[in-house]
Amino acid sequence: MSELTGPYTYSSALGDNQCVAGTFHADVATGKLHWSDAMFQLHGYRRGEVVPTLELLFSHKHPEDRPKCEEIVAQVVRTGGYFCMYHRIIDAQGRTRRVLTTGDALVEGGRVSALEGVMIDLTSTLQRETEQTTRDAVIGATSTRTVIDQARGILMGQLNMGSEDAFQMLVSTSSHRNVKLVVVAAELVQLANSAESRKYLQAAVKAIEMEGRGNAAQRKRAV
Repeated sequence: MSELTGPYTYSSALGDNQCVAGTFHADVATGKLHWSDAMFQLHGYRRGEVVPTLELLFSHKHPEDRPKCEEIVAQVVRTGGYFCMYHRIIDAQGRTRRVLTTGDALVEGGRVSALEGVMIDLTSTLQRETEQTTRDAVIGATSTRTVIDQARGILMGQLNMGSEDAFQMLVSTSSHRNVKLVVVAAELVQLANSAESRKYLQAAVKAIEMEGRGNAAQRKRAV
């Protein structure tokens, strides 16, 4: 058969950077595979170094993933249909890659004669998205602390109280209203930062003070 070409690919995490994906054609009767250049690359080879076979393909599956991959392929060979597997492979240099393999069965004379599909390397995409999620979480946590600290400072100034007392008052209001602490803090900071709504700041502070002192009194009675 003619040499296989690679698919057009795009990864939102990688942008213009390469997302490696290879195509394959597996002959069921002989067990021989035809790989595009990217399939050799994914498995750590250059074209001409090895002869791709189903046995070679499965030998590169991660030991924990290989049984399920073999089971799915065997099922498709028996009954036809499509398959999609997210799993790990270990290339010839010992590097673990996370890949998505998808394809379908070609049927001739009522029997499956071949499997064709695509293997997409998701390793860099997952790594990039994990790193971005971590950065976003750090930024979110920093932002949350900043808003809470600002709200605490407002209460300290308005009510002439210490930092810990102001924080506990915010916590009590959060519990009383059944909303997140950062939401209570953000509302207070927004009132303080807006000229139009600043006139409502004292009323909001007074409400937080009443809720905080009321919750404190209830805790004392419970003790």
